[in-house]
This record gives sequence, structure tokens and C-alpha cells, in this order.
Amino acid sequence: MTRTVTLCVTVGCDGSRASRAAAEWAAREARMLGLPLHLLHVREPDHPSRTAWSGDTADALAARHPGLDVRAEQVTGRPADVLADLARDAALLVLGSRAPGWVGGFLAGSVAHAVLARTERPVVLVREGVGHHDDTESRMPVVLGLDLAHPDARLIGFAFAAAARRGTTLRIVHDGDRRPEGEPPSAGPRTLRRAFAPGEILRPWREKLPDVPVAEEDLCGTPGAHLVGLSREASLVVIGRQLRAGFGARLGSVAHAVLHRATAPVAVIPHV
Repeated sequence: MTRTVTLCVTVGCDGSRASRAAAEWAAREARMLGLPLHLLHVREPDHPSRTAWSGDTADALAARHPGLDVRAEQVTGRPADVLADLARDAALLVLGSRAPGWVGGFLAGSVAHAVLARTERPVVLVREGVGHHDDTESRMPVVLGLDLAHPDARLIGFAFAAAARRGTTLRIVHDGDRRPEGEPPSAGPRTLRRAFAPGEILRPWREKLPDVPVAEEDLCGTPGAHLVGLSREASLVVIGRQLRAGFGARLGSVAHAVLHRATAPVAVIPHV
């Protein structure tokens, strides 16, 4: 049987305040993308059903976002397995989280962690407390954490497109010129690794989306802490997750720090 694929924005719902915030964020994003919104509640066996909650939420979102195609569905199974499987048909998978902190951060939930480890689709994690906001907040910059030694087109393209949809600035934080300690700028070839020039990397997207203001800055201090600080004045933080054969979707130290501590929604983009 051929599987019919209809791209949509899928949000995992469980009735919590965090998932309600995720659903509202996902509705705005789906409207900007021109895609249907799929509210998915995964009922574990022997757990009470929340079908009525899903339906009520779908009706409320449709009323707040006229013209948005909102669908609600309940599926029985293990949440991480079902969400990772259905994410294959999603342009974006959105999950909720409790407030930031080492105890209540994004990865405190085993479901979010497992989904990130299994899907190759972009995943956005929205903390509790984010949801309804005014145009000023939605136009805050999009922040991209970029490793110049491993630039990826999918990651950069996602960040540029997100900034373009919001009509806001793309703030790019990169690791600059990583020379061995003590080596002057005029010395010979780098001996640790090659870092691509930012202008070389970003040129195709700047030409494609010239109306997106771009602000670049070299990384200052620890990458994770720097991005967490910038998240306080961002509408979205975009980070990468490198896929490695035999290792699945292992999260690095930067991703762990951002997912635990960021205050803005965080988009995790898988790349090779």
C-alpha cells in the first residue's frame, strides 16, 4: 500500500500547559507556512482518553486562526514511537516543555529526548509560558548557532526562512577563526580544522532572501551559554543536530545546554 504524504505541522498534545503553548505556537507557524495543523494526542494503553480535550483545542485554534486547516487525531501507542513515526510526514514537529532549568528543561521529558533521537525531521521545542504573544515579541530576532567547520545547507536555509516569515533579523552566532592558541592571524593554514568564511557560506541565502537583515557575531565564551543568553531576546533559536551512522541522533553539549536553558522556542535541525 502506498503511503500518502501530506506535509503539515504536527504538534504532540497531552493536555498539559506546555502542550497548549506548543499548539498555539504551532498554529501560528502553520498559518505562516500555509500548511495544515495536525494535533496529535498519543494515548498510552490503559491510560484515560483525552479526545474531548483535543477536539476542543482544535476548535479554539481554528476560531483564533481563520482559514487554518486544523485536524485532531488520537492514536494509541508509545508516544515517542508514534510521534517519531508520524513526524516523517511533517514539515515540522512541535513539542511542549516545562519551564527552563536543569530539572524541568526540554530533555527532562523522556518522550522529547526519544523523539529527537529517532526523527530526521525538524523538531521545535516550545516551553511552558510561550504561546499567545504580541507582534513585538514575534518580530524579535531569529538566532542561529552556526559551526563554521560543519556548515549545513538545511540548517542555514531553515533559519533564513524562519526570519523571512517573521519579517525579522537573522542573528548568526559563529565560532569565527579557530586557530590554534598562540597562532597569529597571518600564519599559514589552520592546523586544527578548516573553518569556512561566513561570507562564502551565507552568500546563496543572502542572494535568495535579500530582504532578511543579517547580523553576524563571533562566539563569545561557551557556545551553549552564549546562545542561552541570546534566547532571552529571540523569537526562535535554531541549532543543528548531526546525524552519524551507528550513533543515531546524538546531541552534543551545545544542544544539551540550549535545550535545557533557553527561554525562546528552540528548533533542532538534523543534518549530515
